[in-house]
Amino acid sequence: MIKNKKFKAIIFSMILCLAAGFTGCGKKAEAPSADNKQKVENKSEGGEVDRIKKSGKLVLGTCADYPPYEFHKKVNGKDEIIGFDIEIAKEIAKDLGVKLEIKDMGFDGLIPSLQTGKVDLLISGMTPDEKRKKEVDFTKLYYKAEQAIMIRTEDKDKFKSLDDFTGKKIGAQKASIQDEIARKQIKNASIVSLSKVTDLTLSLKTKRCDAIVVEGPVAKSYAAKNPDIVVANVKVDNIGEGAAIAVKKGSTDLVELMNKTIDKLTSEGKIDAFVIKANEMVE
Repeated sequence: MIKNKKFKAIIFSMILCLAAGFTGCGKKAEAPSADNKQKVENKSEGGEVDRIKKSGKLVLGTCADYPPYEFHKKVNGKDEIIGFDIEIAKEIAKDLGVKLEIKDMGFDGLIPSLQTGKVDLLISGMTPDEKRKKEVDFTKLYYKAEQAIMIRTEDKDKFKSLDDFTGKKIGAQKASIQDEIARKQIKNASIVSLSKVTDLTLSLKTKRCDAIVVEGPVAKSYAAKNPDIVVANVKVDNIGEGAAIAVKKGSTDLVELMNKTIDKLTSEGKIDAFVIKANEMVE
């Protein structure tokens, strides 16, 4: 019995020693430093170009009511979004080696959708003004256009200068550069802000507004297919230099790739060709 008790005591002591040994050998994992953590995150995240290539698709956000930039049209019996902005997006997707996916939404919802990661880029005739530059990054300009005012054909002799629009109801796309023009350049205007140009055109036709401020090519497209609408012979001072592509803040690699695509398309005269083709397809 005594031997047995001594034997048990020895075994118990050995177990305690072994446990203590494991505890001594096991060191607490050190938390990574802020610098190392950032390096790991950067390495795992990669750039926007890598992310898009891995996903296999480029998601474009646009407001497809803006011919000839982007608009809906029946092609072989199927509704499609076409326009010269879409052709530019296709070229970018081609350079990335991925498929293009298009999401159509209201113009005022474009930047929020980009910021929340629902889309990868915005191509929608967007002017890179100072306010937007604080929210997103832009490529170089890919197109420049003059601004214009659409009115009803019956009023073409009524509006011959900006002063003639004083105090009138002026339509403009919500959150657009045209909305800013209407507010700043037309005295005492009552602004009718809507998300889609199609809705603005209907408001003009039904006399819920007296005029609409839009880009020149868009105004000409709508006037060409609506005999009751004309482009007013009135000069509007431009705000902003033209249209650019928007991406999420910090997407430097994606901006560089798209700038190369824009340079290539411009040097080959393809953007002008896209504009001509898109105008021909507007019904």
